[in-house]
Amino acid sequence: MRPLQDRIAIVTGGARGLGEAICQRLAREGAHMVVADLNLEGAERVADDIMAQTDRRAISVEVDVTDEVQVVAMVDRAVQEFGRLDILVSNAGILIAGPLDEFPTEKWRAVIEVNLIGYFLCAKHVARVMKAQRSGVIIQINSKSGKKGSYKNSAYAASKFGGIGLTQSLALELADFGVRVNSICPGNLLDSPLWVDSLYGQYAEKWGITEEQVRQRYIDQVPMKRGCTYDDVANLVVFLASDQASYMTGQALNVTGGQEMR
Repeated sequence: MRPLQDRIAIVTGGARGLGEAICQRLAREGAHMVVADLNLEGAERVADDIMAQTDRRAISVEVDVTDEVQVVAMVDRAVQEFGRLDILVSNAGILIAGPLDEFPTEKWRAVIEVNLIGYFLCAKHVARVMKAQRSGVIIQINSKSGKKGSYKNSAYAASKFGGIGLTQSLALELADFGVRVNSICPGNLLDSPLWVDSLYGQYAEKWGITEEQVRQRYIDQVPMKRGCTYDDVANLVVFLASDQASYMTGQALNVTGGQEMR
């Protein structure tokens, strides 16, 4: 028996990168999937891949997690299709960095809207279903930046620190209903699209070194001397979503190779 056999899971930001990897992994572990993303075409592709490669059902939903009407529609669609809702992985997020005195206020707000308010809205509306069921699991994909300030990255760190506070508060509020809430704090996903398509080039130009040297610089910061992988994160998602973690709630768990230990 797979650990998530016939559970129903929503993953936001599921169309690519870490979100796609989590969708694929949850399906392999037995869950039926709601792949939710602002990019509907990408979400459809992931859902189609899941149904082609596994024996699980999967649907795609277009959602802007900052729009409460769309979040309500996403949750309602999941319940209409599957009859219940067991897992939310709140993965949708953005990263905009810059020095404090040059940071456009509207971009600062955008990071908070997606990363923190988006998490709140998704948790709010899955909670009404899970409370009625008296069961469910909410998992936020946070960051090591939720544990320690991030240089010239104030909006992102603020959103992730806030996310941990929200996780702890929701865990207290929902415990009586059998709903568990936890956060996962990954290290740098050095093979993700964000790094490969953007950050390596930006840092290489800024520091006057090669992209490979940029990568090595970040690896050298990690005691275990490698970057975080999608599997590292997905392993913990599966555990937290399963009954094996039935006594765990309100936690913010590091997956950083020892780079963050608090």
